[in-house]
Amino acid sequence: MASATRKVTTDHDEIRRWAEARGAKPAHALGTGGEGDVGVIRLDFPGYSGEGKLEEISWDDFFEKFDDSELALIYQETTAEGEPSNFNKLVSRHNPKIEEELGKEEAA
Repeated sequence: MASATRKVTTDHDEIRRWAEARGAKPAHALGTGGEGDVGVIRLDFPGYSGEGKLEEISWDDFFEKFDDSELALIYQETTAEGEPSNFNKLVSRHNPKIEEELGKEEAA
C-alpha cells in the first residue's frame, strides 16, 4: 500500500491545476467579508458540504485574498490507496513547519 504524501505550496498555477483536476472551484463562505473583501476563502468540491454555504468567486479574487492573507495550501495528490485525494487545508505561511516545507519547495 502506498502512503499518502502531503504537499505544501503557494504557487497559484499548482493550486489551480490541482483544484481543477478534481472539479473544485474557488469560493468564499457566505456571510464573511464585506466591501471589497471576499471574506473566508475555500476550495469548493462538487457534491461536498459547501452547498448553500459557499459561493463561487473568480480565481483572481481567490488568489488576491490568498496572498493578502499570506496563506499556503496543504494538499494531497493521492490517498494511501492510490486514489485521487481532495484533502486540502489553507494555512498561514508563517507557521514554522509550513515555512520549512515551503523552503524545501523553493529549493527543489
